[in-house]
Amino acid sequence: MREHDFDEFADASDYADRRMRRRPRYDDQPAPARRGRLTEAERVRLSQLREDAYTETELPDGADRWSNWDGADQGPHPRPDWVITELAAVDTDLGVLKTGKEADVHLLRRNLPGEDGVLLAAKRYRSDEHKLFHRDAGYLEGRRMRRSREMRAMEGRTSFGRNLIAEQWAVAEFAVLSRLWTIGAPVPYPVQRHGTEILLEFLGESDGTAAPRLAQLRPGPDELADLWEQAVSALELLAGQGLAHGDLSAYNLLVHEGHLMVIDLPQAVDVIANPRGREFLARDVANLAGWFRGRGLSEQVADTGDLVRELENAAGLG
Repeated sequence: MREHDFDEFADASDYADRRMRRRPRYDDQPAPARRGRLTEAERVRLSQLREDAYTETELPDGADRWSNWDGADQGPHPRPDWVITELAAVDTDLGVLKTGKEADVHLLRRNLPGEDGVLLAAKRYRSDEHKLFHRDAGYLEGRRMRRSREMRAMEGRTSFGRNLIAEQWAVAEFAVLSRLWTIGAPVPYPVQRHGTEILLEFLGESDGTAAPRLAQLRPGPDELADLWEQAVSALELLAGQGLAHGDLSAYNLLVHEGHLMVIDLPQAVDVIANPRGREFLARDVANLAGWFRGRGLSEQVADTGDLVRELENAAGLG
């Protein structure tokens, strides 16, 4: 055999040997969810699926998954007594509460086997639709990721970039909720964040009926005035943290047991860092005041000019 023929034979044999040494894929082993670069949360999720393929997967009481509390970003202290932290807990999806272009909100029950547990709102950001985060350009000003590769992917709206955006908005909302809940702002308690899912305190009844949005109510004069005062107080608390809601309206305010609660905060704007901070602050006020005036609150009470100036001073923009 000629020398170069022997070399080619050796190379082919070595290649075949390496092919034989590859770990086989079994029928019950989950395949990767998609090709291309993955975010860290997606890598963790796929790794867990591979591990589960070789372990006991039967769940008690018809639950959908084991609690992922230990692998999640956890809510702030002091933690409410009703939060379930045991790793033996299970989660059961009870259906959709709300759908949106950026995220869906599901009703979730977390409980230990044999116990009632608690109801939670599971907000799950989506990254697979071309309309995802249609408004995000203005809100993302002042928020920048360190790696230029990731910024390019986000700006180009590649599949990898959309997944990054979804995670970034989930991270942003969880951080803002944690910050605001700690200072006593009227927001639901953020239980945990895992990937693009946030688990929140469920605002509603024990039968799973969600608290109504402000837009659904027709309050009388006294209740209307009280709700306006609560709204102003919430705006002041946000402004005191240098924040504007960014998309405030009667549709992302809930009324739970007489209390006005602020929800949907992924686009919360740092009014100092964002060059359009004043604009977002003024727009929140105008949207809210317009709804209250439309329900009969006097323009003198809902004076947007004075309120905007007060909020700008509270935010350090005066």
